[in-house]
Amino acid sequence: MSESLNHRLATPADLPLLMQHIADFYAEDQIVLHPARVAAGMQALLQDPRHGAVLILSTDGLDFAGYITLGWCFSVEQGGRFALLDELYLAPAARGAGLGRKALALAADWARAQGAAVMRLEVNHHNARAKALYLSCGYADDQRDILTLDLQA
Repeated sequence: MSESLNHRLATPADLPLLMQHIADFYAEDQIVLHPARVAAGMQALLQDPRHGAVLILSTDGLDFAGYITLGWCFSVEQGGRFALLDELYLAPAARGAGLGRKALALAADWARAQGAAVMRLEVNHHNARAKALYLSCGYADDQRDILTLDLQA
């Protein structure tokens, strides 16, 4: 029997908990953590649902199984507003039980309920396991690279 995945919307009071796990996620996925920038972004997301949402994941056996950040973006090509699955993190104790697939379905359900027709995500080139999961869940590799210009540098 597979484990059920529960979620709740995060609130500003969850910021310290989330920042702890964001640090773990970024270290594991080789993402440079800029604590002040990430905390400011997370705080804005938690305070204003017009930006998106953070879903805190749990199971019957784990109070914290992970988190998902979802943000709103706009693209003419995508028909207007679309959801960006910005971060998906499963705590080590929650891995290997099919919860990643359930988390992706939960994120898609949230985006669909908010009126999104498209959801996009980024995956690091070195994370073949995550990419395989996304592809198996219906995401398509559109053969593009994301390029970033740091406007605060």
